[in-house]
Amino acid sequence: MLLPQLPEDVLYQILSYVDYKSLSRLSQVCKTLYHFVNRDAVWRRIAKEFLNTGITRNGTDIYPHIPLKERVKIAQNWYDGVCKRAIPLKWKTKLLPWLQLDGDVLFLSQAADIGVYHLRQDYGKLQRNPMKIYSGHKGDVCKFVLTDSHLISGGSDGKILVHSRRSDISVELSGHNQEVNCLDSKDGLIISGSRDQTARIWTFTSSCRRDTIHMYDRVWSVAISPALSSFVTGTACCENFSPLRIWDVERLECVCSLGSEYRRGAGVLDMVFESPFQLFTCGYDTFIRLWDLRLSPRKCVMEWEEPHDSALYCIQTDGNHMIASGSSYYGVVRLWDKRQTECLQFFQLSSDPVSSPVYCLRYSSSHLYAALATALYSLDFRHNPIHIR
Repeated sequence: MLLPQLPEDVLYQILSYVDYKSLSRLSQVCKTLYHFVNRDAVWRRIAKEFLNTGITRNGTDIYPHIPLKERVKIAQNWYDGVCKRAIPLKWKTKLLPWLQLDGDVLFLSQAADIGVYHLRQDYGKLQRNPMKIYSGHKGDVCKFVLTDSHLISGGSDGKILVHSRRSDISVELSGHNQEVNCLDSKDGLIISGSRDQTARIWTFTSSCRRDTIHMYDRVWSVAISPALSSFVTGTACCENFSPLRIWDVERLECVCSLGSEYRRGAGVLDMVFESPFQLFTCGYDTFIRLWDLRLSPRKCVMEWEEPHDSALYCIQTDGNHMIASGSSYYGVVRLWDKRQTECLQFFQLSSDPVSSPVYCLRYSSSHLYAALATALYSLDFRHNPIHIR
């Protein structure tokens, strides 16, 4: 019996032992094998071992509209650092921009406004002009987050604005006494943190805050657990307690503190929940840390150190093996494989004599976007891809 004549379940089992290069060569044997090998089910196991293919640790597919074979091809470029650099947007005044990606739409804050740009499918480039602008702050937008129905922004004016993404309706929350450094929102709940040393809890159903927690330190970052029962705050670490604390949403009690022996000033600038139990953090002490909230809170389970002793302003993970981080000097973006301790790739985006941090970065399956003080940079990993027929 010839290989293409085998039952499909048997053929799937055989191909599960084949590496991606052999699988690509096998697809050139005949039309029958070509069509079979190009199925996503054949590439799924391989894709889960590569970086940023959209297959998360729990098996969820983030990019189901893109063939897995194509994603594996691009993933090899992420691993090798093969990409094309571009600067889609520039501006003259130095800003502290923030950005978010939602499919083929990019949201970018510039001063008091948030512009909405359509990404061209063919090139990953931005439209010249934003297709929509969210405004309302009297000062610069510091941070903003997206939900399916709303855009929530916090500004240097202390205000929090809840914009509807489906209409022109905006609601202003009473906010903080000083700038809003961080925000997160899930399932109608909003958590904000401020330089005024408080964290505040809000809901979409009221313009008045539900509760206030006095932190006794500036709050730089906040993240709501996917389980919605707790949230984590990251502070400036200028007082004699851990900058990382977990809070119960209903009781507003500190459940526990993460880590010990932080040096003074080792503030936490960004954090990302990858699951209800896995939290990634970064900040001024130059480390990315992974915390397993089911284990002892005193020590992280893994850590990765920025090799040039730079503060880490932002991180993002692919839900599986890859971390991307933005450093405080010269627009350095680093890619990390969680299975390794050393940095995998790094890109110095800024060549200006005056250094700029990477204030925020986001990525899709093929592009990485990084916001610096005077420009938005992009890395296109489809450039000169590894050839898989």
